[in-house]
Amino acid sequence: MTDVQATAVDIPTEDGVADAYVVHPADGRPRPAVLFYQDAYGLRPYLRSMADRLAGAGYTVLVPNVFYRLGRTPVLELPEFIDPDADPTLWERLGPIVSGLTPDQVRRDADAYLRWLADSPVASDGPVALTGYCMGARLVLWTAGAHPERVAAGAGFHGGRLATDDPDSPHLQAPNITAELYFGHADEDPSLPPEQVARFEEALASAGVRHTCEVYAGAHHGYTQADTPAYDREADERHWAALLGLLKRTF
Repeated sequence: MTDVQATAVDIPTEDGVADAYVVHPADGRPRPAVLFYQDAYGLRPYLRSMADRLAGAGYTVLVPNVFYRLGRTPVLELPEFIDPDADPTLWERLGPIVSGLTPDQVRRDADAYLRWLADSPVASDGPVALTGYCMGARLVLWTAGAHPERVAAGAGFHGGRLATDDPDSPHLQAPNITAELYFGHADEDPSLPPEQVARFEEALASAGVRHTCEVYAGAHHGYTQADTPAYDREADERHWAALLGLLKRTF
């Protein structure tokens, strides 16, 4: 793994200023850029460590605080180990924050994040890749659909509500997407039941999107997040192999 350098940055958007974490190989040379979308728990030490690992593989990684409209990181104070069973109020507080981020806001913010990367001296010219976790998987689809000319690859892991009956369901972006996609679904995930898995893949196939969708047997929603009880080391390492394989193919 390459040595990396990290910085906190502020990104102007149409709706304010998003604080963000950017990390890249320490030599400062321009590298292919990855826009990294958080899960609901937000920009925190473990997510930064994931971005560091990705940067160590040779990428410039931008992790924005997508809840910046409600404040700078941390938007919600969380323990070092996040266990929803230990705090029944956690999702009472998080739910409105997550549902308050609309697809239109995501698209507007993506404009700002992609502009920032295009102007950054540590990001290579050309298209970017996206990766997202839990709710971040939905943001990957909305961003890839809104910016087909800028996004070469998109990955989503243990995403929920990817193919609902909502008029702005993420799977409806499929006809607009030109990127290659990889999605690693959690097997034990009530937010993505088998009928949604099937509907999601059917939408991608019908639109001719290059894609791989896999269900990780026995894995729970949140399997990549080592600061939660859902963590599954085997599934997490499988996710890293899939993500880095996608990036290698598309950059």
